[in-house]
Amino acid sequence: MANPQFNLQNDLNKVKEKMGKIKHKIAVLSGKGGVGKTTVAVNLATALAESGYKVGLLDLDMHGPNIVRMLGSKNPTVDGEEIVPAEVLHNLKALSIGMLVEEGKAVIWRGPLKHSAIKQFLGDTKWGELDYLVFDLPPGTGDEALSLFQMIGKLDGVVMVTTPQKISLDDVRRAVSFVQTMGQKLIGIVENMSYVKCSKCDEIIEVFGSGGGEILAKEYNVPLLGKVPLDPKAAKYADEGKPITLYLRETEIEQVFRDIAEQVAKIVEVK
Repeated sequence: MANPQFNLQNDLNKVKEKMGKIKHKIAVLSGKGGVGKTTVAVNLATALAESGYKVGLLDLDMHGPNIVRMLGSKNPTVDGEEIVPAEVLHNLKALSIGMLVEEGKAVIWRGPLKHSAIKQFLGDTKWGELDYLVFDLPPGTGDEALSLFQMIGKLDGVVMVTTPQKISLDDVRRAVSFVQTMGQKLIGIVENMSYVKCSKCDEIIEVFGSGGGEILAKEYNVPLLGKVPLDPKAAKYADEGKPITLYLRETEIEQVFRDIAEQVAKIVEVK
């Protein structure tokens, strides 16, 4: 009979081996849902890839996997007993539970099953040598983030996404407390849905209030990495599987995401 303790250690050794080939690991997290966390993760990954880095994007939101929609319908393959992530660009790989289950089918899993899936995504997937692996985590402080932090230890850091609303700030503070308790580094804050600019008069309208990102950045002594505007085209393109950084060229929102990626790279490269 197989020794469960041996199997567990063997699995963790595979995770360590695979993650050892990746220079930098960055998690994207939010305190609550609906703030555009996946939008930030997808465009951070694509912007880093377009800057010449070899990048992986791993969607760990088991119950709401959205990177499949945002990147277009791409499928991973299998090589022996290993998963081969979907190729988005020649230097960008992606994997999501949404690529492996029937479209529209709910993933009804308790913590142990999610933990096992994450272990497989880390240890049984052919990520190869990467400069960056970006983790798109579900909002809050649940099983997925806990499993990730426990399995691979210290990441290069966590990018926290918020909107300017005070309700969002309350939840971010809880998420930051969780990140700090787990011994992880907070890289910085991204304020999404910061404002919308009138197409006719260029007036800036702050739909969800203002100043939330600045408050958090000052409170935790981290940079405000960017204030992402609301752009009607961005939602349309996301539904069509067209990331902002690849398809909304020479726009304000594209430049904001490129600036965010540049700042993140500078912070982790000098660590």
